[in-house]
Amino acid sequence: LRDTGLAPQYLEIELTESVLMHQTGDVLSTLNAIKSLGVGISIDDFGTGYSSLAYLKRYPIDKLKIDRSFVMDTPGNADDVAIVTAIIQMGRSLQIMTVAEGVETQAQVELLAGLGCDMIQGHVVAMPMDDSRVERWLSDFKS
Repeated sequence: LRDTGLAPQYLEIELTESVLMHQTGDVLSTLNAIKSLGVGISIDDFGTGYSSLAYLKRYPIDKLKIDRSFVMDTPGNADDVAIVTAIIQMGRSLQIMTVAEGVETQAQVELLAGLGCDMIQGHVVAMPMDDSRVERWLSDFKS
């Protein structure tokens, strides 16, 4: 941050559930130090690991990224809708933002908006792109 001059609120560290679950030692103090800088902390692929929910209260998490495996068959699969709903409600209760990964259809966008999901990520927003295309995409998106 010091070298680039980037404001900390524009940086986010993503960790998978398994990293939090299997790492010991200074993880909590390191995450607290990162958080104190103003950098965001996200858990990626949430719901796919064999983790305890205890780390949601132990670690300074800002965002839960709901794994695409739970999103891809919504709204048609009632079990996936129930799981996604529960994660969103839990996030809201804990004041943790939720992001649905792998969103590919307008029906999924509408479902997730109705459930109160904070953000979406996936092909319905934009296809993966390299840095040379990002600036043009952002310019087109604003207009």
